[in-house]
Amino acid sequence: MRNSPKLTVDGILRRAGGIILIRRKNPPFRGCYALPGGFVEHGETVESAVVREFYEETGLRTKVKSLVGVYSEPDRDPRGHTVTVVFELDSIGGKLKGGDDAAEAKVFPIDALPELAFDHAKILFDYLNRNRFNDG
Repeated sequence: MRNSPKLTVDGILRRAGGIILIRRKNPPFRGCYALPGGFVEHGETVESAVVREFYEETGLRTKVKSLVGVYSEPDRDPRGHTVTVVFELDSIGGKLKGGDDAAEAKVFPIDALPELAFDHAKILFDYLNRNRFNDG
């Protein structure tokens, strides 16, 4: 019997005209930038998981603003089949700093995003395209 897909979450938080990204400390994609996120723990909701992961990796306390989407391509993670639930977040406190699996956390201008790990470029493309009329 095959293993079931693993459930993950990713968070999008806009700040100062940009998007908060973390530089990954560990494989896969060590040293690459990504959306803050990680695996959902047993007994945890996806909403509480994204708030926890975002805090652990960025030092920022957040609350869920809206659901961005669900991404489930079987090859999106080289460790195996993962499904991610992506949320847009609002900041409610804390100080931006890399922590846990993040070597650093910083804001990147939307028009100057680095190459991203996993399928995070697609996720951000979808998010920004969906929200392009809300920027002005």
